[in-house]
This record gives sequence, structure tokens and C-alpha cells, in this order.
Amino acid sequence: METKELDKINMQTEDKVSFAANFKYLLLGAFFGVVFIKTEVVSWFRIQEMFRFESFHMFGVIGTAVIVAAISLFIIKKFKIKTLSGDDIVLQPKKFNKGQIYGGLIFGLGWAITGACPGPIFAQFGYGYLAVSITFLSAILGTWVYGLLSDKLPK
Repeated sequence: METKELDKINMQTEDKVSFAANFKYLLLGAFFGVVFIKTEVVSWFRIQEMFRFESFHMFGVIGTAVIVAAISLFIIKKFKIKTLSGDDIVLQPKKFNKGQIYGGLIFGLGWAITGACPGPIFAQFGYGYLAVSITFLSAILGTWVYGLLSDKLPK
């Protein structure tokens, strides 16, 4: 066989392997999307209730997630758990800076106005909330602007 033919076969095999290897993430994402919809985590009305302090629903969901994450991190550190591919999980210490306050305020304001943060945007798309396309495009634009200005922002 010629080198070009072998390269073509290898590329096709890599495409199949990468799709097969990543298919589990597609399933996991679809599962989380269904969970987000069924628990009303992506509901604009539930998010607005949270920001108006009218309901405990979202605070309960977020609080539960924080507790689960804390327990998970404790277990990962205590038992030195590795990734599925056998690599060590390295948790780098985070340094606080004032830019995190500004970023958090901008993020929270956007979340309150749009009723969506980046993760659930895709579940909202899947559920048929087409108005979220404006939120999605705004998130992309915001990321692009951040990339342009990141050197000039507070550290």
C-alpha cells in the first residue's frame, strides 16, 4: 500500500476511535441535560425565583452540589484516586485576586438577566428554549472579549 492510502486509513481509524471513546461523554451530557430539565435547574422562572429570594429550590440544588463536590474532593485526596486513564489527579492551589470579584459580579449579573449560566445553555437548547441562542452568542462574545482584554484586566 502507498503511504497516502495508509495515512487515509489511519485517519479514518482515529476518527472512529475518537468518536467511540468520546461517545460516553455524549451520553453523560444527555443524561445531565435530562436531569437539568426534570429538576427545573434550567428553568428561567426557577432561576429568577432564586435571584428574588422567593424559593429555596435553586439554593438547595446548588448547596447540594457544593456538598457533593466537597465530599468528592475529600475522597479523591484521601484515597489518591486516579483518572479513568490511570493518571494522578492533581489539585492545584488557587490564588485569589480581585479580578475574580469583578468576574463573579459580571457572571452573576448575566445569569440573573438571562436565566442561564454556560452549562445549562445546551440543555435549554435541547428543550426548545430558542431565545437562549442570544445568551449563547453573548457568552461566546464575552469569552472573545475576555481573550482580547485579559492582559489589561486586574490580576
